[in-house]
Amino acid sequence: MNVRRSATALAALAALCTAAAPAAFADVSPSPKPSGPALPKGLYGSKDPKFDGVWRQSLALLAQDAVGVTPAKSAIDWLAGQQCEDGGFAGYRADPAKACDPKKGEFTDATAAAVQALAAVGGRGSTVEKGVAWLKKHQNDDGGWGMNPGGPSDANSTSAAVGAFAATGTDPKGVKSAKGGKTPYDLLLGLQLGCDAKKGERGAFAYTADKGGAGTAAANDLATAAAALATQGKGFVFEPAGKDGGKAPEPLDCGAGKGGSGRPAGVEEAGQAAAAYLADTMAEHGSHLLSSMPGAKDQPDFGGTADAIIALAAGEHSATAAKPLQWLQSAKNGALAWAKGDPGALGKLVLAAHAAGADPRSFGGVDLVQRLNATGPKPESVSASGSRADSGKDADGEKKDDDNGGVGGVWWTVGVFMVAGIGIGFLLSGRKKQQL
Repeated sequence: MNVRRSATALAALAALCTAAAPAAFADVSPSPKPSGPALPKGLYGSKDPKFDGVWRQSLALLAQDAVGVTPAKSAIDWLAGQQCEDGGFAGYRADPAKACDPKKGEFTDATAAAVQALAAVGGRGSTVEKGVAWLKKHQNDDGGWGMNPGGPSDANSTSAAVGAFAATGTDPKGVKSAKGGKTPYDLLLGLQLGCDAKKGERGAFAYTADKGGAGTAAANDLATAAAALATQGKGFVFEPAGKDGGKAPEPLDCGAGKGGSGRPAGVEEAGQAAAAYLADTMAEHGSHLLSSMPGAKDQPDFGGTADAIIALAAGEHSATAAKPLQWLQSAKNGALAWAKGDPGALGKLVLAAHAAGADPRSFGGVDLVQRLNATGPKPESVSASGSRADSGKDADGEKKDDDNGGVGGVWWTVGVFMVAGIGIGFLLSGRKKQQL
């Protein structure tokens, strides 16, 4: 970076740092703290982590790494320290010295998310290897995974496991069950609805196999978003194709001669059909998914919509994801309010924007990266394009007027790093059977 070292500029920089310091690292999105013991050092968020501590920490680390933020060592240490002796992860361990319950206290989703996050930030090879070994050990005979070890296989947990394998360089197609040699895709494709389903549900995935028999399983939007990503052999983070990437997904072919079950012939066709279902469903509801929780009112599912955007982008359908992404960015629709102060939700939005080739630092006038960083310990480093001043945002990530007497963006960037240098501090609950 070429910086003109004039006395005038340095004087302006000094004033800039003094003015910006109190606001730059303020807690921009406070949320109620639990009334119990103080939260551990390194944990993101201030809400009770009982169910989602590992999940939200993993999403936060993944999102930061995806946009060039180096997380604090304490944040990485906390997540790694949550691992159980056998390699699995619970939703949250208030006392890591206490042994885990291997049958009920460990979760596939939490383990898979933690593996992805720790693999991304690096330096935790043995922890990652133990997590991958745990996943392989608890694969069901049908090729899938349940939420807990030995539980009935479901699309969400199986897809999460696929993401962990993909993130660690393991081909999911080569991960086979000890009995029968089934792969995760054997399980997933068996949960996809074919041509015998209702027209509006073809290509969707069920959450789990219905005990009523073939043809009775119900379409589940969150399961479909998770499976659509898994069929691409990807986890939450991948190299984005860009805003204009790819063609529209192709729906399941149920034309003449395609009657009966009419299921996709393979993984690629399954992914296309799932993506087409998601695109059509979001368009029907106004560019977003509705909550699929049992008994829930017809209300937007922000996390599910973000998942669908990530899945579409993974299949190089980011152009198709443009409208849902635009919908999420509109303040009037509530996604920004929903995510404020919540590291897991903020992480989802950052990952969705990143996957679709958008800028999470300018998301509906909000710097999501700055908001995410403010929910946990101060990062080790932040890329220049992620600094508050460089992006023209105030302490809450909102757009602000430039009233700095024409001082250039490069001086803003240096100023923020000077402030950082002087030491200014910085699912499972939403789902049980669904992700954030």
